[in-house]
Amino acid sequence: MRDNDDRTSAAAVPDASRYRGYADLAAAQVRGRDYEIEVHRRPHSRVAILAPHGGGIEDGTSELARAVAGDDFNLYLFEGRRAAQNYRALHLTSHRFDEPACLALVAECEYVVAIHGCRGAAPEILLGGRDHVLRDRVAAQLRTLELAVHTAGHPFPALHADNVCNRGASGRGVQIELTQSVRRSSHAVSVARAIRGVLLAVGVPHETRGTPPRSQR
Repeated sequence: MRDNDDRTSAAAVPDASRYRGYADLAAAQVRGRDYEIEVHRRPHSRVAILAPHGGGIEDGTSELARAVAGDDFNLYLFEGRRAAQNYRALHLTSHRFDEPACLALVAECEYVVAIHGCRGAAPEILLGGRDHVLRDRVAAQLRTLELAVHTAGHPFPALHADNVCNRGASGRGVQIELTQSVRRSSHAVSVARAIRGVLLAVGVPHETRGTPPRSQR
């Protein structure tokens, strides 16, 4: 899932692939300088939208997560804020992503959707996670955009029980990997709307359903 992060002086930067969990990351990096965390709770919602590698780690994922969540769904962002080397220093792999505020949020939610970025020149979307029903519903809606959408046969099945997308109340969730060609183009708007539309059908009470993001009001 590496993006084109600046590789200058890589040897001087802690390697996040060695972190055993958030405690190791927090010991090596400084919140408010190297990274920041945002949590937005929607008490009526059973859905959590996550960007655990947002900001400079996997660019465009924070923006997509915000667009999907709008004012309807719970939102969690872990964002890289370093001037360079965000991926190397801050990419805590998903099955070790145990940041306490994130776990507290998803524990209260029946549906969890994690937005990620992956490499790829072609506009492709790779879906995984243990919630196969929701995964397939999202995939079907995304295919109406005439993008390449894969639910199997790709490197990111996200089936590990400790994958952060699977740590909600149901023990099942959805992971969505989007190539740079999706995140950095006009496709991103349509993709966010498609995902959001599926989730509105399952995760928001009728009286609050369909509230658009503030940016679209």
